[in-house]
Amino acid sequence: MDVMGDKATLLETGRFVQPAEFSESTGDLSQPMDRDETGEAAEEARHRLAAQTGDVEAMSVLGALLLRRGDLDGAEPHLRAATAAGDRAAANNLGVLLHQRGYAEDAAGWWRIAAVAGSAAAAHALGRHHRERGDEPAAEYWLRQSAEQGHALGAYALADLLEHRGDTGAEQWMRIAAERGHREAAYRLARALDRRLGPEGEVGDDHGAGAEAEQWYRQAAARGHRRAALHLGAILERRGALKEAGRWYLTSAKDGEARAACALGFLLRDAGDTESAAVWWLRSAQDGDGNAANALGALHAERGESQTAERWYRAAMDAGDDNGAYNLGLLCAEQGRTAQAEQWYRRAAYAGHREAANALAILLLQGGDTAGAEPWFSKAAEAGSVDAAFNLGILFAGRGEEAVALRWYERAAAAGHTEAALQVGIARLRDGDETEAERHLRCAAGGGSAEAAYRLATVLDARRPPVPAHSLGEPVHTEKSECEEWYERAASQGHRRAQVRVGMLAAARGDVVEAARWYREAAEAGSRNGAFNLGLLLAREGSDPEAAVWWTRAADAGHGRAALRLALVYARRGELAEGQRWADRAVALGPAEVSERAARLRDALREELSA
Repeated sequence: MDVMGDKATLLETGRFVQPAEFSESTGDLSQPMDRDETGEAAEEARHRLAAQTGDVEAMSVLGALLLRRGDLDGAEPHLRAATAAGDRAAANNLGVLLHQRGYAEDAAGWWRIAAVAGSAAAAHALGRHHRERGDEPAAEYWLRQSAEQGHALGAYALADLLEHRGDTGAEQWMRIAAERGHREAAYRLARALDRRLGPEGEVGDDHGAGAEAEQWYRQAAARGHRRAALHLGAILERRGALKEAGRWYLTSAKDGEARAACALGFLLRDAGDTESAAVWWLRSAQDGDGNAANALGALHAERGESQTAERWYRAAMDAGDDNGAYNLGLLCAEQGRTAQAEQWYRRAAYAGHREAANALAILLLQGGDTAGAEPWFSKAAEAGSVDAAFNLGILFAGRGEEAVALRWYERAAAAGHTEAALQVGIARLRDGDETEAERHLRCAAGGGSAEAAYRLATVLDARRPPVPAHSLGEPVHTEKSECEEWYERAASQGHRRAQVRVGMLAAARGDVVEAARWYREAAEAGSRNGAFNLGLLLAREGSDPEAAVWWTRAADAGHGRAALRLALVYARRGELAEGQRWADRAVALGPAEVSERAARLRDALREELSA
């Protein structure tokens, strides 16, 4: 047979009809650009007249038009006639027609003829045909022929074949297909680049991968790829570009992507629009998204609609989301249905849900089953639950196994657990390792632990050189040391000992008002030292009656020095019996120096009373 036609292809002339099974992503027959139906009918009539005169190109185009319309019987004779006359585009489309009729081998024969004649589209179709039959060498040969001629679908199919084999050349062809506008190739290239990144988009060795992945997601999303739009939205959301992220989520959700509808719901919720969020979560949940069903459950639980919440949690569980069972456990535990809570926690824990394993262990521990709790804490901790690692530390510390407890605390602290870092800091202080103690206390204090801030301040305070004492009423120096700043942070979080210490430092600077404020705050929160110091401050200012009120509060809470002060107050007033009573109390409370002084005062008062 002579060389068939010129080097033009149907792809270039607009006459190409893609095989249904070999289309880009959906499997649909490629569609032409929208055109007026009247104009199309006129074009068909013109080609039909030309075909009747023996015009080979008109026969080929007319066959393609009829094939695209689905008129296989009408298209076949025109395609066969054009093929017989040497038109390679017609041979390719005849292969498409026969493939649609179910004659795969006959279709492959015509594709081979067109491919040998230089049709990139036919080479692509023939390569796919061989791959479906397991003949990968032949498939690679023809797909490579197609790809090297610039055929986007051929490049994508070749990349897919090479990627399946683990061939490093796959990315090169995927990139070529993406550059030629293949949206699925752009998406898959972006996914491959994404896999080079660390958690939450943190760049690993390839610092350009993140930006390039975003670029390809954009290209695929702009061409209507809904999963690309979803991933692009997620990238933008992490960056904080919430409006643009919402637009891409919306685009993807409208195209039927349930995960995008769910993500859009969370964005709307965070913006305060829970009603609109619920609409998108409902749409997503009805499409089988378990995360959306859980979100709906949580929304109804917050509203106190526990039955509706339970229904959605069950829907999440049915969708394969283990969070559904965990959330059911939380709901039952909140309602006091302990047995049911344990049942749901167990179900989620057996499925590998680490927080459910931790919650189950806590439930067992609260019920007195320490032996049953420990393996679940261990399982959760080994799976990465930071809370479970901390809880294991508490469990072993309670048994007196301090070394084992410290290992678990250190593990939790390394993952950022504030209270675990505090426990490690305390342990290092106990061991005399002040450097490590300070490091962990800083982590815990930075994480919001008032106790850690207080202990860090005490460490730093012990290193300070002595500060010259100030008399009350001297000018106040406002410059504060780092330890004082940590004391104040702890004090502002309600730490009573820190409040007393901040008061003492203020008094040392001569700031009576500031000292009184902190002493009073500590005293009102139940600090006996705060009450005692406030009494001292008031007494120095001449407010003895009010001072006695605070000393009484401190003494009632077990403060020996406050009891001694009260004994002296009542003795000076001449209320000897009351003075003796408080002196007795001071003797009992101590410490030794106070007990000794109180005993002498008591004896003196007793002698005075008996005189």
